[in-house]
Amino acid sequence: MQNWLFGVRSRPFFILVAAFIIMSVLVNQKVTSGFDTSAVLYFQSAAGNHNLDVFMWLLTEIGDIRWLVLFSIVLFIVRRTRRSGMILLLALVAGTIGAGYIKGYLVDNPRPDLEFLGSTLPGGIGKDTFVLGTDGSFPSGHATRAAILAVVLGYTLSQRFPRGCYLLLIFPVLESISRVYVLQHYPMDVFGGTVFGVLLAGIIGKKLKLHEIFKSETKI
Repeated sequence: MQNWLFGVRSRPFFILVAAFIIMSVLVNQKVTSGFDTSAVLYFQSAAGNHNLDVFMWLLTEIGDIRWLVLFSIVLFIVRRTRRSGMILLLALVAGTIGAGYIKGYLVDNPRPDLEFLGSTLPGGIGKDTFVLGTDGSFPSGHATRAAILAVVLGYTLSQRFPRGCYLLLIFPVLESISRVYVLQHYPMDVFGGTVFGVLLAGIIGKKLKLHEIFKSETKI
């Protein structure tokens, strides 16, 4: 996990950038539209199990910017996790804004226009972040934030829980599935959002020296 932070000249950086650009071009050129449409139609027909519907709704709501920003502020307040909280907060804001502008002005991919046919949910389905006047879909802001959270927290816990920290990777996977399940995104949107989130978390974590949290723990 500690190798997830990288600079702009590293191989992981170029791999992620290339992957994101390729996905963006494919989505913009409608190459993946058949796959995306088939996937969301399947999820629309599969909904109906009350417990699963509510679980997916809860997952998608957890990925809302408000809850994750609040969580990062709590980390920032606590002295021992202050650096992690600050980096997480900055990465979440950068990821949300970045995803909003990309989906608003760079990639032409309208959001799914389908009605959720599952159970009655406790609340409304949270919309993704977007730039005023736009309603794009690629990349998913929820998937971006989930990936950022997993990378930053995973790295933070990697020394104390070298194996357990990888369990955090389950969160972006489930968050991505939930966004497609509630018909707010296509599969390619969450794939792109995940890559974008890992990319931002790695760069910001490297630039702001997230690794120095281990020096602080050693002193304590």
